[in-house]
Amino acid sequence: MTTAPPPRTPGRYRVALVCLGNICRSPMADVVLAARVADAGLDDRVEVISAGTGTWHVGEPMDRRAAALLTTEGYDASRHRAQQVLASWLDEQDLVLAMDHDNLRDLRALGDADPARVRLFRDFDPLEPGGEVPDPFFGGDEGFGTVLAMVERTSAALVAEVAAVLA
Repeated sequence: MTTAPPPRTPGRYRVALVCLGNICRSPMADVVLAARVADAGLDDRVEVISAGTGTWHVGEPMDRRAAALLTTEGYDASRHRAQQVLASWLDEQDLVLAMDHDNLRDLRALGDADPARVRLFRDFDPLEPGGEVPDPFFGGDEGFGTVLAMVERTSAALVAEVAAVLA
């Protein structure tokens, strides 16, 4: 497993989660990670946002299947609206985490990305560090369940890492 880099601003931590369209994987991770941050009592010190590398879903809510699964599992998926990642995030966020290698390549193409801060989300996965979060968009409902399981365990590990660097 990897370690979270220190915060850019003492006592505050900013995490951006990025996928292709910001309607499935990264918003699921956003909602789950934000819930884990709140459960850890860190929501006053940790900010979680998400975006996509593409523009075609900007302003849209989360994919209905992702939102339905999150709701069923007790999360609030209602507030999400897709947005596009900004190049400035590479310097403003403490971590910018891509859902797959294509998203990571696109992020690194935005500018001079610090490899300690711009990486894969699943670098923090305790079961399969460095793996990709598969895109469930073109598959069935079971793909969303697979993504949620990855996101939940990785988010728990990520919160522990962030809590440690904020301590």
